[in-house]
Amino acid sequence: MDVKAVAATIRQEVGAALRGSGVDVEDVAIHPAGRRRLVRVTVARDLTDLDPTDQESPVEPATLDEVAEATRTVGDVLDASDVMGSAPYTLEVSTPGVDRPLTSPAQFRRNVGRLLEVRLTDDTTSTARLVAAGPDGIRLESDPDRTIPLDQVDRALVQVEFTRPSSRKD
Repeated sequence: MDVKAVAATIRQEVGAALRGSGVDVEDVAIHPAGRRRLVRVTVARDLTDLDPTDQESPVEPATLDEVAEATRTVGDVLDASDVMGSAPYTLEVSTPGVDRPLTSPAQFRRNVGRLLEVRLTDDTTSTARLVAAGPDGIRLESDPDRTIPLDQVDRALVQVEFTRPSSRKD
């Protein structure tokens, strides 16, 4: 079985095992690491329980406890499966970092309320807060009445904020 097929099988098996846990598999990558293989599983907040008409409420990121529980679940699934064969591997389970470009509607939805740098296909760049994200596009605080279709987004990155505005009402 080739690496892509192994990754797809892992994604399917782990996705089924994580269903209902609050996190979902976003990506699976397998890399050679000497005599071992490095299996990287990226998990993110599960969005299936969100109201599909709600495109504006912030989504809490996965907690460290949820990632730790997902790590145990992924390890158990891989140990019980023969998908990795007999070759040794190292497992790494994490959430997507801020350096990872946003590409899917779910990734944008998980980042509503965050500051983004967005480069469009016409080479214009904007740094603004993401106020809404849906299957058809995104809206930025700098122009909240305009929905930008996802196919016009060339690159979008979350910007690190050390004094991020609180979402809580005091």
